[in-house]
Amino acid sequence: MELQAICTFLDMLELGFYPNEYCFTAVIRASSNGKYSWIGEIIYGSVLKTGYFEADICVGCELIDMFAKSSGDLGSAYKVFEKMPERNLVTWTLMITRFAQLGCARDAINLFLDMELSGYAPDRFSYSSVLSACTELGLLALGKQLHSRVIRFGLALDVCVGCSLVNMYAKCTEDGLVNDSRKTFDQMPAHNVMSWTAIITAYVQSGKCDKEAIELFCRMISGQIQPNQFSFSSVLKACGNLSDPYIGDQVYGYALKLGLALVNCAGNSLISMYAKSGRMEDARKAFDILFEKNLVSYNAIVDGYAKNVKSEETFLLFNEITDTGIGINAFTFASLLSGAASISAMGKGEQIHGRLLKEGFESNQCICNALISMYSRCGNIESAFQVFYQMEDRNVISWTSMITGFAKHGFAARALEMFHKMLETGTKPNEITFVAVLSSCSHVGMISEGRKHFNSMYEVHGIVPRMEHYACMVDLLGRSGLLVEAMELINSMPFMADALVWRTLLGACRVHGNTELGKHAAEMILEQEPDDPAAYILLSNLHASVGQWRDVAKIRKSMEEQNLIKEAGYSWIEVENTVHRFHVGDTSHPQAWEIYRELDQLAAKIKEMGYIPDTDFVLHDVEEEQKEQFLFQHSEKIAVAYGIISTTPSKPIRIFKNLRVCGDCHTALKYISMATEREIVLRDSNRFHHMKNGVCSCNDYW
Repeated sequence: MELQAICTFLDMLELGFYPNEYCFTAVIRASSNGKYSWIGEIIYGSVLKTGYFEADICVGCELIDMFAKSSGDLGSAYKVFEKMPERNLVTWTLMITRFAQLGCARDAINLFLDMELSGYAPDRFSYSSVLSACTELGLLALGKQLHSRVIRFGLALDVCVGCSLVNMYAKCTEDGLVNDSRKTFDQMPAHNVMSWTAIITAYVQSGKCDKEAIELFCRMISGQIQPNQFSFSSVLKACGNLSDPYIGDQVYGYALKLGLALVNCAGNSLISMYAKSGRMEDARKAFDILFEKNLVSYNAIVDGYAKNVKSEETFLLFNEITDTGIGINAFTFASLLSGAASISAMGKGEQIHGRLLKEGFESNQCICNALISMYSRCGNIESAFQVFYQMEDRNVISWTSMITGFAKHGFAARALEMFHKMLETGTKPNEITFVAVLSSCSHVGMISEGRKHFNSMYEVHGIVPRMEHYACMVDLLGRSGLLVEAMELINSMPFMADALVWRTLLGACRVHGNTELGKHAAEMILEQEPDDPAAYILLSNLHASVGQWRDVAKIRKSMEEQNLIKEAGYSWIEVENTVHRFHVGDTSHPQAWEIYRELDQLAAKIKEMGYIPDTDFVLHDVEEEQKEQFLFQHSEKIAVAYGIISTTPSKPIRIFKNLRVCGDCHTALKYISMATEREIVLRDSNRFHHMKNGVCSCNDYW
């Protein structure tokens, strides 16, 4: 219709008719579509020549809107505003609104103040826009002042103003509470879909009131108010946060009935909801049936695949986004880097790094944080530190990511040094920072240092220790052999210990051979999570390590009766952008013959150097010779052998394992690093091990 309007205008000119202010207003409005903005600029010149710009306020308003809406050119829009010889309240409000909507919140507030100084009394639309600007900047104090003025001028009961106030209190409250938002909502005499959607969104954004958001949605529809796509978007987010696809399916059914399920705003939230619940097939269906996919749609499905460790699909979609020409933003790259990190595919991560440099995202804080995490999780801690070092603007996530990286790689001194530098910069640590700090102490047995930081959490930083922090302290004490003290700490906790804490203690009991305390820890785990196979496996391994094979048989029989399956151990390595995965005794690889020949040669070499197979780590009641054969079929040894025959000698061999590395493999890989003069970086489920010249970064404390 816009093109038809423009063509009619041109036909009118050809026929010799002269446009008036109404014609100019209409054709400028038609040119506000991005496709035709160039025509609008030509018409702007015509408006100036004919004198209608000075003569009619409506023409000026349409020009402001054209520049702002068609291309986001607020500079040109403001020039039009400044040149207008006459302005009214509508003109001021329009300019304030466009500043607020297009990311210039501070300019919107300044213009609002200028408007008042010029003698114009704000109306409900002016207040609504300036309150949105306060929300954008987090200016709660100014927002409250405006709220009091709104009440004084009798505008507090207006739905438009009320929605802006609800949104402001929801987003600007530091503790995430929605009390003020709810008070504002409850004081409104009448509600429409906008006000209901505002309060539902407020509850979802608070991060802890998703059930209440769903209840409010139910109240809204029971009150005969029909939801819009934004209402559905918010309530589907709440379902996703609760990992409750059952209610989500019902909401989706209702959206489908109203014809809103295929609109990208609601559809994008549906994709995210299914992805958070691990239902990637349903997420993909929701993506595929969207009427029109935007960048948010692609980001939602890419992020879903990345978080569900389906990296191949992630990278295929990346190519699809590129082909569509939609463009890529920081969130896309962050999700792609997360996908590379999830499978430890550093080659792919480096390719993405190269691409984002071309796109000009190298200084983006969110992306830099994702790069730190990717390089760290892929075993290249120095590249992670290089990204961190070059960052101009660091936040708590940047510092915490780097501290976590050093902790996971066993560089406790560097992790703690980084933490102290963080404090010196005035950056306030959060709960996750302290998990990283306590983990770094645990990995090297720094008991007094760990205690000091644990005590400082509340005393110095006002952070109440959570379950994860107690688990770190139990790990620290347990690894050091202080099992009784670890048990005392569990008993002194202000809340009941969860399975994570007991699992940590059970792992320590296995290392130190304390079967009595180990049994108690296993019982506590199974009391909370009766279907957890990990507890049975840890207890079985504990009995096996001290030769109690009868008890091992009982546990395995119990697992069979309950149909509990042990997670299969496997290792993988990335070579030339391809991930190669190996299981115990794996012979399925195309180069299996060469791999096992290399393994045999390595075994002979390292035995000559003094390596003695530790058959205590074969948790099966078989002959010693057979135990030795089993040891050399472990997946991490197979992966290392493949790395040796497939990579150049100058490159470190980076391998990854889904479970914890066994003691024999740890010893064997140290010898292999010495025999081959290759650096081996191994990441297991717990931490990284950097092995070079027969020495490991963990100093055999793991």
